[in-house]
Amino acid sequence: MNQPAFVKRFRFFGILTVVAVYLLILVGGIVRSTGSGMGCPDWPKCFGTWVPPTSVGQLPVNYKEIYTEQRVAKNQRIAKTLDRLGFKEVAAQIFAHPTQYVETDFNATKTWIEYLNRLLGALIGVFIFLAVLLALPYLRRDPAVFWLAFASFLLTGFQGWLGSLVVSTNLLPEMVTVHMAVALLIVALLIYAVDRSQRVEQDSPLIEPSWTPSNGITVWLWVITLATFGQIMLGTQVREQVDVVAAAADYGSRADWVEQLGLTFKVHRSFSLLLLLANAYVAFRLYQTRSLRLQRLANAVMLLIGLEIAAGVTLAYFALPAAVQPVHLTLATVLFGAQFLTIIRYRRQTKTQGQAAIPRVVA
Repeated sequence: MNQPAFVKRFRFFGILTVVAVYLLILVGGIVRSTGSGMGCPDWPKCFGTWVPPTSVGQLPVNYKEIYTEQRVAKNQRIAKTLDRLGFKEVAAQIFAHPTQYVETDFNATKTWIEYLNRLLGALIGVFIFLAVLLALPYLRRDPAVFWLAFASFLLTGFQGWLGSLVVSTNLLPEMVTVHMAVALLIVALLIYAVDRSQRVEQDSPLIEPSWTPSNGITVWLWVITLATFGQIMLGTQVREQVDVVAAAADYGSRADWVEQLGLTFKVHRSFSLLLLLANAYVAFRLYQTRSLRLQRLANAVMLLIGLEIAAGVTLAYFALPAAVQPVHLTLATVLFGAQFLTIIRYRRQTKTQGQAAIPRVVA
């Protein structure tokens, strides 16, 4: 079936935006693995300018004190606002956390790594805004597509604000975790918008005569997807522990870091085995549906889990190689996206197949 031009445009640009978001997650992982998170001590500018400096000589002698004062002042304003809104405990934590008073030395490489991360984030903001414009024709055809794209745009703005808090709180662990959670939510909204935008054109081709629904599989699909979400959140906490251990060791004796990680790491490592078993069971159930489309998604999910576990084993037993850390994170987020897409496809195929089975009465 020939698709209208606006459907093709939205699909192309939507997929491009999803890929760009995953690229940003990868770059964000590189920022963390290289210790570049505070390469720019302010936001949205970097050392007070739109083009970062390339040498410490371009900065004031007391640049550390200047940017520490700026961050503390911003955190105090945020804490007061939260306090007025009733979040007294959160406000106290932000205001009292000692890391906000620690300023890192200027490093041109780390500064530009962080700055490029911000530029990519800004570019994705433009991409999502354009996706909203391209979704305008769906206001009559299927309003949910437009509102999904618009919600992702609003969340992207919120994500930018959260990014400023991550900087002002000097990578406060709770802020980093929320930042990651919002990124996954943006991915889910975009995937749903792109898939739903093709719904009218794809409903007929989705019908497979040999298809057999699997009772209770929807619950299992949600379980493994939410479990992956939780595993990623655990992973961000492990990442924070790695940073603490690395700083305490002055970034030396890397082979000893894993042994110093706490209970969160052990839970994260053990939970991966449970996820493997749960996903293998769901893949088996999806194969029983005899749907080629769902079987392909099951294959993709199992492949991603295999690669993810391999990356995790490499990190745990080969002294946490920095190059593998962002790959491990990105694979996990792609896995989450594939699982969420499987939920959407299964529910839509069930609905489409059910509608096709209803006999039509011709008057």
